[in-house]
Amino acid sequence: MRTRLLLLSSLALLAACSGCRKSQAKTAPDCLLVEDDFGPDGTVPITVDVVAQGLNTPWGIAWLPGGDALVTERPGRIRLLRNGTLQPAPVATVKITASGESGLLGIAAHPDFASNRQFYIYVTTDVGGSRQNRVERWLLAEDHASATLDRVIFGDIPAAQYHDGGRIRFGPDGMLYVGTGDAREPSNSQNVDTPSGKLLRLTPDGEVPADNPIPGEAAFLLGVRNAQGFDWKDPDTLYFTDHGPSGDTFRRGHDEVNVVHKGDNLGWPNIYSCESGEGLVTPSLTWNDAAPPGGAAIYTGDAIPEWKGSLLVGTLGSRHLHRVVFSPENPRQVTQHEVYLRNTWGRLRETIMGPDGHLYVTTSNCDGRGDCGERQDVILRIRR
Repeated sequence: MRTRLLLLSSLALLAACSGCRKSQAKTAPDCLLVEDDFGPDGTVPITVDVVAQGLNTPWGIAWLPGGDALVTERPGRIRLLRNGTLQPAPVATVKITASGESGLLGIAAHPDFASNRQFYIYVTTDVGGSRQNRVERWLLAEDHASATLDRVIFGDIPAAQYHDGGRIRFGPDGMLYVGTGDAREPSNSQNVDTPSGKLLRLTPDGEVPADNPIPGEAAFLLGVRNAQGFDWKDPDTLYFTDHGPSGDTFRRGHDEVNVVHKGDNLGWPNIYSCESGEGLVTPSLTWNDAAPPGGAAIYTGDAIPEWKGSLLVGTLGSRHLHRVVFSPENPRQVTQHEVYLRNTWGRLRETIMGPDGHLYVTTSNCDGRGDCGERQDVILRIRR
């Protein structure tokens, strides 16, 4: 019965959008479609260090003043990385309702963490018998060995077995950005009345900023399918990755790398691949085969000068680290892209710069879709 309902829902969505898709079949000139494989192998020499091991699906890393880091494990544990060593006891165990891609996901430290010791998590939990995603604020002890829940700052984010979003990061404006998934309801991405299928922008207390693009609404971007990676090129421009359809509306593959600004609409589910539409953002890079992307970070370090300013994206199904270079003359146009760590460390999730100027990447091989070996999941440091 459920399969039949999903099929009918997909058919209805296609019928509702059939006219707009005919008018949007035009290909955008700045969109690069990779039709075979994912790209050439990278030529810049790098070294990979295993910083920590024995983790289970480390989903996010939050760096703290002084060099410590908090790491989330999707089954519900917050771990402490101190002096490059994973501490054996969890900082906290978070009550979760886990299924598929849900659980304890993103984490971010408050910009004023040094004075208030506040950090935030994106978690799937049960509220009154109903599963939902929400953003919680926690308080870390002075010795960083334990943490307590402060309060829920934003809740009622629809949850599902797949397309659950989960990446949270503070922007250069001091606001908290929250990537959500469409929770297997593609039409939600275009509906401003639901937080699913969006990039949300909140104050550190969970309020809607007065200068959000839609007055009174938390949505900063619309038309998102499943957001797990974004970073800021400058205060007004984000590089934003999104998952393409995995059978939704009978389409597959075509994960995306986008260049976006305040109030943009990425078009899901109305456009696909390199299609364009009025008022909709076409991706700068998409692949025919499914990647799909995990975390994303702009390389700001000096250890690998060839990578300076590049976007680095961890991928899950395609098991590699992707480097993307954009044109300085045409900021939306990709001039180079290449593959690193191809099929060497498995599924790659979080991708984030560390305070030491190196790129850090977590594996996601214990998430039920990879090979969880003796070392389980690890945290990698990428250097020259």
